Amino acid sequence: MFAHATTVSGGAAVATADPWAFEPHPEVWLLIAAVIGMAVYVVKVIGPNAVPEGEPIIGRRQVAWFVAGTLTLWLASDWPMHDIAERSLYSVHMVQHMLLTYLVPPMFWLAMPTWLARLLVPAEGRGYRLLRRLGAPLAAGLIFNALVVVTHWSVIVNTSVRVGAVHYSVHLIIVASAFLMWLPVCGPWPELRISPVAQCIYLFMMSVIPTVPGAWLSLSESPVYEVYDHEPRLWGLSVIEDQTMAGLFMKVIGGSFLWAVIVGIFFRWGLQQEREARHPRAVDPVAADPADVPAEVV
Repeated sequence: MFAHATTVSGGAAVATADPWAFEPHPEVWLLIAAVIGMAVYVVKVIGPNAVPEGEPIIGRRQVAWFVAGTLTLWLASDWPMHDIAERSLYSVHMVQHMLLTYLVPPMFWLAMPTWLARLLVPAEGRGYRLLRRLGAPLAAGLIFNALVVVTHWSVIVNTSVRVGAVHYSVHLIIVASAFLMWLPVCGPWPELRISPVAQCIYLFMMSVIPTVPGAWLSLSESPVYEVYDHEPRLWGLSVIEDQTMAGLFMKVIGGSFLWAVIVGIFFRWGLQQEREARHPRAVDPVAADPADVPAEVV
C-alpha cells in the first residue's frame, strides 16, 4: 500500500508493477480484525452489562449490516481493488471511494445499536454537542461535499498516489466526513435523524454537487492526473477513457444510488403513513430502532 505506483522516465510516467500481482496488505487485515474484535467484545462483554436483562443486545438486521459493512470495507481496501486503483485506473479509484463513502458509513451506522452510541458519546458531554453541530444537515453536507471537491484536485490526487501517508490521510478524512453526511439519515442517535421528507431533500442535494467534479473529469480532453498517465494501460483503456469513466461513475452511478435511496425512503414513509392512517397508534420516534430507519439505505 505504501509502494510507489509509478516512476518518471523522460517526462512520462511508467508503470512499475503488475496490478494483478498479489500484494499482501497486513495493515488492512489488522484493521478488519480490529473491527471484528471490537464488535465481538461489545456484544460479549459490554452489552450484557449495559443492556437491561431480557432486552436484545443487538438485532439480526444489525448483524447483517455489520457483516455487509465489514466485507465492503475489506473489498475496497485490499488487493486487488486498492492496487488497481492506486497503480493503474482512476475509474477503479473512483469506485473505491464510492464504496467507502456511499456504502460503508451507512452500513456501520445501521449496525450500531442506540445503547452503544449513547455509551460512546453521552448526551451530556462535549463530544455529543460537537457531533450535534457537525452532524446537522447543513454542516455535514457542506463538509462532505467540500472534501469531495478538494480531494479531486489534481495536486491532491497526484500526491496521495505517490505518498502513502497522504493516501491514508485522504481516505481517513473523506470516510469520516461520509459518516457525518449519513448521520442525519441513518445515524444511531434517533434525535439527530431528520424526517423522511427532509432526508429525501437532503440526499437530493448530496447528489447534485458531485456532478461538478464528475463533469470536469468526463469532459476533459487532456489527462487530469499525471500519475495515471502511464504505459502500459490496463484493459486497453486510454487515460482519457479511464478518467471519462471515473467522471461518469461519479455522476451516474453515485447519483443513481442516492436517488434509489431517496425513492426507498419516500415509499417507506408513504407506506408508514398509510398504515398509521388505518391503524392510529402512538409512535415514539426516539425509541425507534435505528437499524430500521431507514433499512433501504442499501
